[in-house]
Parts: sequence; C-alpha cells; structure tokens
Amino acid sequence: MSRLNTAPISEASGQAAQLFAAIKSAVGMVPNAYAGIGSLSPVALESALHLDGALRKSSLSAKEIEAIKLAVSEQSGCDYCLAAHSLMGKKVGLSAQAIDGVRHDRPSGDDRLDVLADFARRLVATRGTVPADVVERVRAVYSDAQIVDTLLAVTAITFTNLFNRVNDTVLDFPPAP
Repeated sequence: MSRLNTAPISEASGQAAQLFAAIKSAVGMVPNAYAGIGSLSPVALESALHLDGALRKSSLSAKEIEAIKLAVSEQSGCDYCLAAHSLMGKKVGLSAQAIDGVRHDRPSGDDRLDVLADFARRLVATRGTVPADVVERVRAVYSDAQIVDTLLAVTAITFTNLFNRVNDTVLDFPPAP
C-alpha cells in the first residue's frame, strides 16, 4: 500500500488531469508511479516527463537509456522501476540476457552496454565521485556528450526511484525477474 496520500486519477483536475490524459493516450494507462507523482505535484510529473522527452532526443539510444535506468534501479533497490524498465527494455529490443546483465553486473551480450551500465552503477554507488579509470573506460567507447547524457538519464531515473521508494508504489507491471 502506498505511503503517501495520493488522489485517484478520476479525481484529478487542471494540470494533473491534462498530464494523465496525455499519458493514457500515449501508453494506454497511467502507471501508478505517474499517478502518485502527478496527484501530489503536477509540476514534478511534468518535469519528469520533460526530462524523459529530452532523453529521447539525446545522443543515447533507447536501449542505452533503458540499460542505464535498469542498472541504477537495481543499485537503488527500486522494485517498481525494475519492473517498469524491464518491460520497457524488452519493448526497445533488450534481450533477457541484456536486462539481467545490466542489472546484475554480468555480461549482457553487448560490451558497450556493459561499460555503460558499470559506469551508471558506479556513479550511483560513489555519489558521482568515480575514479579516473572508470571515466576513461567509458570514454573509450562513448563520447563525452554521451557521458553527459548518461548523467541526465541517471538524474531522471533517480527521481522516480526515490519517489517509488518513499511512497512504496504498488506495482502495476509484472515484477522484474
């Protein structure tokens, strides 16, 4: 059961109702995380959606973005985001091996994704103070622009990880394996 007092989507009005309608139109439902965030702070939900929209225009592929979100969510222990992004990862073409690998620091079948996931995990584990060799390892396969876009992806998923951990958001996706 959620810890924060969120209102049902059916009671939303104003900006929250507009955001929920747009989300439902785009994905067919309003995920519980978005419902919770938006019912309490439409500004926070709008900001999160804009951040994800910016990521879609970034130098990272959809697979890379999902790999980052999975690695960070595993590090953060966010069951909700792990479930959502395991599903999203499949939708953008990540294999079950890739999803498992980026989550658990095992080979994903894609060396580039492994380097990116390791970088994301280390960013979170060290609160951004990564050793120089970690930066050099990611720079060997990703551009500096892609590294900055990785930081943006980490920022985006960290917000939803935090919300879901504080709220104990109820899963509305199949649990991550």
